[in-house]
Amino acid sequence: MEITEKNFIKQLKKQNEQALEYIVDQYLPLIKGITYKVLSPINQQSLLDECINDIFLSIWNNSKKFKGQKVDFEKWICAIAKFKAVDFYRKASNNQDIPVEQINHSHSQSPEDSYVEMENNQDLINLLNQLKPIDKEILIRKYYFDESSKEIAQALDLSITSVDNRIYRGKKKLSGEINKFELGGNVL
Repeated sequence: MEITEKNFIKQLKKQNEQALEYIVDQYLPLIKGITYKVLSPINQQSLLDECINDIFLSIWNNSKKFKGQKVDFEKWICAIAKFKAVDFYRKASNNQDIPVEQINHSHSQSPEDSYVEMENNQDLINLLNQLKPIDKEILIRKYYFDESSKEIAQALDLSITSVDNRIYRGKKKLSGEINKFELGGNVL
């Protein structure tokens, strides 16, 4: 059976491997972009490839749970990609220190500005690593991925109030640490 834009979701739910191939062909650039944005500071191509494979495996394994149309499907796989990439980032960053040189920064800046930005990025990573893992994840989701408190609460199985309290306490702790180390500036 030929897999098309109209039948690929139905065929994926039936575990038709051709439907998975169709999804890889159609959505690989989107998924690569999402995972690269999250994992580029770690600078490991093998980790990026492993994450992308894990994303497609998750799409395959959870396809029967998907309910909706093509537009919803794209949002669904983007959410899976973001969450998987964040998980891979968290695991990798817990296992290694990320060198300042590997942090992605703009090439349109002067060398002095680039150096200052690299130092600030490393300081921010060090500060975030001082938080509890759940608080770190909440702040990354809130300020890096622009997720709402409601989305974070649903993803982490917490109440919205709990998420908001953790954001407040996390920002307060980061602010105190910034003042302690005299980094200055507005981090969040």
